[in-house]
Amino acid sequence: MLYNTEKETERVVLVGVDTGSGEFDTESCLDELAELAQTAGAEVVGRLIQKRESVNRASYLGKGKTEELRAYTEFTEATGIICDDELNQNQIRSLENALNIKVMDRTLLILDIFAKRAASAEGKVQVELAQLKYNMAHLTGRGIEMSRLGGGIGTRGPGEKKLETDRRNIADRISDLNKELKEIENHRRVLREKRIESNIPVIALVGYTNAGKSTLLNTVTGADVLAEDKLFATLDTTTRSVETQSGAKYLFTDTVGFIQKLPHNLIKAFRATLEEARYADILVHVVDASNPKRQEQMNVVYSTLKELGAEGKPVLTVYNKTDKEDIELPLINDSKASYTMAISAATGKNIPEFMEKLEDMVRSFKRSISVLIPYSEGRLLSIIHGSCEITASETRDDGYYFELYADEETENRLRRFLV
Repeated sequence: MLYNTEKETERVVLVGVDTGSGEFDTESCLDELAELAQTAGAEVVGRLIQKRESVNRASYLGKGKTEELRAYTEFTEATGIICDDELNQNQIRSLENALNIKVMDRTLLILDIFAKRAASAEGKVQVELAQLKYNMAHLTGRGIEMSRLGGGIGTRGPGEKKLETDRRNIADRISDLNKELKEIENHRRVLREKRIESNIPVIALVGYTNAGKSTLLNTVTGADVLAEDKLFATLDTTTRSVETQSGAKYLFTDTVGFIQKLPHNLIKAFRATLEEARYADILVHVVDASNPKRQEQMNVVYSTLKELGAEGKPVLTVYNKTDKEDIELPLINDSKASYTMAISAATGKNIPEFMEKLEDMVRSFKRSISVLIPYSEGRLLSIIHGSCEITASETRDDGYYFELYADEETENRLRRFLV
């Protein structure tokens, strides 16, 4: 006898509260929530919004709206709901008792996607840590409702632990993961210090999730990072080197995509990864030009960078995906960036111009100098080739002649050989 082992797709209703305050309108928030739900493998069968001055701290929705939601979930044969905010334990318990179906929130949904996407040891540690902290905050008082969780969203990934585990065991595991994460942070710090010592400029790609950062990294460096048209396709930070036509060497670092209402525990867990932007020389802000909410997404990126202490860095903003049709014009200049330009990472449109602009920005940190290095000082050649952009060179009777761009430290080391 054959049995169907295919998992049943979760049918969910999206729920939001419109308080009239907030940068994003509730409809667009639910549009994004729908993308997240589909990314997690759920089918969205409807949505419900309540307008009220503030979220009900005890039950999220008002009594009348909760009854309306119950009727709606029965009509749509939904197996669960996903609320657009992070719920406290009382709100979850109240909704589950009233609806008798699975109740999830935006945080649990994002954690679930991260659990599916985490590939590296570091990523798995970070996700499990965030999941356990979420579970710890929602453990007290949850009894019969836990049986409604079943499988699916919120029950998978490296943080897949039975919620019946007592607080002490969870706290012990969190402590172990924090130690493990500390070791990873120390290792990342050592690698970062080596990059700084090499004097090779570091370019960090930042932006909203699914803006095309990984595609741009692949196009510029020839890397093979997974790039898909979906939210949080890649979680693990990737760094690749590239040499330009002029001979300049750069390190490009892809970072985790940002999103509105990114769970605080996730920011804390991924801080070591996200802080790559903080130590970069230049930030390339990748914006999805085809998204009608691009300005709001840009605001989320800058807000997150500020939280990470990465504001004030030189920024080159690129409007990506300009090969797509029906793009809302004009593509306004980003006032927070040094330069703004339009590209298409997928087709290669304006990528040479993008690299030229980056070189101009890097050169602005350096001075143009000419040096003549005696043959007896050949040891300095490795410094010149490793940390300078050479624009001209020739071998003369009395040594090696270079025209180059050098940072202040390198210029000081070469000062006595200046021409």
